Amino acid sequence: MNAPATAGMLQALPAEHRQRLMRCAREVSFPQGTRLCEEGGRADRFWIIRTGSVALDMRVPDRQPAVIETLRHNELIGWSWLFAPHSWHLGAEATSPVRAYEFDATAIRSMCQDDPALGASVAHWVGGVLAHRLRSTRTRLLDLYAPYGSGSLL
Repeated sequence: MNAPATAGMLQALPAEHRQRLMRCAREVSFPQGTRLCEEGGRADRFWIIRTGSVALDMRVPDRQPAVIETLRHNELIGWSWLFAPHSWHLGAEATSPVRAYEFDATAIRSMCQDDPALGASVAHWVGGVLAHRLRSTRTRLLDLYAPYGSGSLL
C-alpha cells in the first residue's frame, strides 16, 4: 500500500480488500443539483464517483455555503460514516450529472470490525482522504475570510 493516502480506492486498497468492498457497492445516479448529504445529517452511506462532479460545501452563517473542494472520478464522497458520531461534517451537491457507487456505512463498518486487516486498510485510506480534506478546508476558508488569504499560489 505505497499509494498516496489521497489516491482513489483503486490505488489505495489492496486488491483483495477493494474486491470485498465492491461486492457491497450499489450503482446510483444523481441529476445535477441533487444534494447527496447535508452538514450535520446522519452519515449512513458513502459514495465513490464514477462520472461527474460533486462540490463539498460548508455552511457559513449569513452567507452562501462555501465550496471547499470539487470531487471527480474515483474520489470518495464522505468520511464521516467511519467515525462516531456518524454525522456529516460537510454537505455535498452534484454539480453535473453523477454516476457513483454507493455503500451502506453500517455494513462496511461491520465488515471492517470482523476483519481487522480490511479495517486497517479502509481506515488508512479514509484517514488520508480526511487529512487532505482538512487541509483543503483550511486553505479555502483562509482564501475566503482571512485578510490576506492563505498565501498559497494556485
